[in-house]
Amino acid sequence: MRTITLINGDGIGPEISEAVVKIIDASGLKIDWDIQTAGADVIENEGTPLPQRVLDSIKKNKIALKAPVTTPIGKGFRSVNVQLRKELDLYANLRPCKNLPNIKTRFENVDLVVVRENTEDLYAGIERQVDVDTAESIKIITRKASERIAKFAFDYAVKNGRQEVTCVTKANIMKLSDGLFLDSFRNVAQNYPQIKTREILVDNLCMQLVQNPTQFDVLVLPNLYGDIVSDLCAGLIGGLGVAQGANIGLDCAVFEPVHGSAPDIKGQNKANPTALLLSAIEMLRYIGENNYADKIENALFKTLKSGICTADLGGMASTKDFANAVIANI
Repeated sequence: MRTITLINGDGIGPEISEAVVKIIDASGLKIDWDIQTAGADVIENEGTPLPQRVLDSIKKNKIALKAPVTTPIGKGFRSVNVQLRKELDLYANLRPCKNLPNIKTRFENVDLVVVRENTEDLYAGIERQVDVDTAESIKIITRKASERIAKFAFDYAVKNGRQEVTCVTKANIMKLSDGLFLDSFRNVAQNYPQIKTREILVDNLCMQLVQNPTQFDVLVLPNLYGDIVSDLCAGLIGGLGVAQGANIGLDCAVFEPVHGSAPDIKGQNKANPTALLLSAIEMLRYIGENNYADKIENALFKTLKSGICTADLGGMASTKDFANAVIANI
């Protein structure tokens, strides 16, 4: 039996975590869940939203499934997600974006993957107050991190039968920083002659994504652009409620939904567990449990095809109703 860290989050986190664990249990796969709490709810007792015990658990088990954790805007502690990525060197953020059954969107046949560099760029939050009226953020791009994420994108493309990797930058303006990211991409691309490559500016990419997203396959981006574009891509397939994600390093991987903790509906049995469930399915494939991943995915798709969904997707099902429907289809 494999031990996996489960960070059940705050807000709606515990509800959707419970639903997903029940679904995985129903598939027949036996997992020993090492349950860890993090976020705003643990600060009062432990003085930090990310206690060392959580990091120790992930380092020991190598794999974690994480529900959303609240991040205050403009004040308070820095994002738990950012801290996890830094502490565990989870350098690659993986965001598959694919249309799901019976979820109406503006486009059909969307099937692209966003690969986002996770450790540097403006998103790393290196800031200082210059004076009372001026704040400064520092954008750092290194060749090491850029080549590492480019290699991850190409390796993912090869492993998953993808045909093309597109590098996204603003290198026409930020010629040194984004220029270095683009140059690193070109260097790595030489080792993958079987994969087509494309280069595009981030503003042009956003325009083309909302006109014809099916033209894209794998996108690789610096941290901040990747954060923005990945949410745009989530909108193409139905929103954050169905958007899965993973943060992957050399030694550890954390699988989590993209959406937030939605404290406004906490405890109301309304939350959609689909994004966390899709993240768990990706996790199962990552650890080689492909048969169980397929079984759960087929049950999820059958549930959606039958019209059963939560309120955010126009349905009437509660969190527990939806989970029970997926279990019934297993």
